Amino acid sequence: MTILRCVNCGQPLTSEVALGEPSRGAELMAAHEIVSPRMDAGTFEVDFDASLLILHPDDVPGSAPHPDSRRRSGCCGFAGQDGPNLVCGGCGVEVATKESDCWTDNLVALIVAATDVAGSGPLPFPLPDE
Repeated sequence: MTILRCVNCGQPLTSEVALGEPSRGAELMAAHEIVSPRMDAGTFEVDFDASLLILHPDDVPGSAPHPDSRRRSGCCGFAGQDGPNLVCGGCGVEVATKESDCWTDNLVALIVAATDVAGSGPLPFPLPDE
């Protein structure tokens, strides 16, 4: 298991997480309903270019909503279309984008460059064996 921290201040951003696979594929919902999370709690995946880590929305307790309300647009949740909308709860640096609106996926995309692994430096790819 891995705890991802803010590279700026060392604040833990995630609970314990492990590399995993998405828990579901594309999902269509009725209007104004939020789809189930893309990842199971406690798991993450690396996006195609290794710049983002895709997590379950509940796995980032060390983050907070962006103070700029324009970053938090959406009707049922966060649309995630206006730049990073989550900041580190310790220092306020931008760390992730949450998508949770009725027309988007349901996930948090943590910025790899904003994280390190338990204070050991930037996140290595491929990840070390757990």
